[in-house]
Amino acid sequence: MADDIVDLLERAYLDEIETAMNYLANATYLETISGETVAESLKEDVEEELDHAEELGYRLRYYGEVPPASADFEARQDSLQPPEDGSDVLAVVEGVIDAEEDAIETYEALIEAAVDADDPVTEDLAVKLLADEQAHLAEFLSYRKGLE
Repeated sequence: MADDIVDLLERAYLDEIETAMNYLANATYLETISGETVAESLKEDVEEELDHAEELGYRLRYYGEVPPASADFEARQDSLQPPEDGSDVLAVVEGVIDAEEDAIETYEALIEAAVDADDPVTEDLAVKLLADEQAHLAEFLSYRKGLE
């Protein structure tokens, strides 16, 4: 059971790092007036995603694990890559929605694994991070409505 928790913590940690990288790239790249609001939101979220990764890293350390580093990284967020057209705000929003939905699934699985392993600290952390990801998802779903 601890192996399940460690695997999920590592996945979530790497996803948070990749998300921060992609949010920063997209925020920097968006070129249109309609993209400014989304870019500002992404810039604000970069720090939050890095904070999430740090918290997950501390839980990995609790389990005697080293948080993953760049040699352990394999990119997974294809839909969150900056679009070819810097004015394609909808493509960025769709990529964020995909990433947030993936994060929600990971944190739901981590909560379940933590409950099964009787690890209330990891469970509490996962619940907190799940709430943050759900808030991000709701925000970007509203952006999508405004762009359709």
